[in-house]
Amino acid sequence: MDTVRPTLVSDLLRGATTLFTEAGIASPEADALVLLAHAWSIDRAALSRRRLFDEPVPESVSTRFAELCDQRRQRTPLQHLTGIAHFRHLQLQVGPGVFVPRPETELLAGAVLTELSELAETDSTTKNDKARRPFVIDLCSGSGAISLSVATEFDRVDVLGVEREPAALEWSLKNLGQCRLGASTVEFISDDATTIANARPDLCGRADIVVTNPPYVPDSAVPRDPEVAEHDPGAALYGGDSGLEIPGLIISQAEQLLRSGGLFLMEHSEEQGEGARELLAATASLRHAATFQDYTGRDRYTVARREA
Repeated sequence: MDTVRPTLVSDLLRGATTLFTEAGIASPEADALVLLAHAWSIDRAALSRRRLFDEPVPESVSTRFAELCDQRRQRTPLQHLTGIAHFRHLQLQVGPGVFVPRPETELLAGAVLTELSELAETDSTTKNDKARRPFVIDLCSGSGAISLSVATEFDRVDVLGVEREPAALEWSLKNLGQCRLGASTVEFISDDATTIANARPDLCGRADIVVTNPPYVPDSAVPRDPEVAEHDPGAALYGGDSGLEIPGLIISQAEQLLRSGGLFLMEHSEEQGEGARELLAATASLRHAATFQDYTGRDRYTVARREA
């Protein structure tokens, strides 16, 4: 009597990789590995061992994996299928209604942390014995990626995340609930980043740092990737006719929120560095604008400092 050959790890990965390649997915094998580990409820290290020995896969896992692969083939974002987006050292919960954080934005969070370290060093050098708790405002805070990275990687900082969209705010509050902040604090509030200084005059002149990853895609420039065009919320993508209209409004708010000497940091597209610097130069007090590049050498964020 013939025995039915079990489905092996290699069988599933080979089939999924082919399926994803035909669907035009940029990282077919990597996505297949992530989804199989998720379907099996194991981590990548455990999957690597089972892949090495080409172990048989339980039928229930194969069934679940097939369902996930079909959704991914239709370009549902990988992070929506696993419910997790990795950002610096965090595992953030994400899903419909919130912008999935990108690796490039990790550099923006890193720049905030560098500024905080320099503030602490200045206090140490000047022998300032008064306990300093820097205040950071994160405009368009989305999933909370920047706010929570800053608060969990720098001790004794107070962070305020401002998010207008209710669904995104709900995700950020979920992520806040799973983070250990130590001596730092994070608060997420529902408000509009383009009018926050007017709505909350008590915040004006208080922030050591204002950081933002605003919507900056031109309204007519629909992203090519279905994962972005069909699943990232439009409110987190589109910034006006040129893409810089909403960022321009946010810059005017940041100028009011910052204390003298405070730093402003804003992410933008690779084509918008010059435009961002022009917007900053047109303000009354934001000066010394400089644009920095991402991992691929493309312009990605611009900073400026508020003068008296």
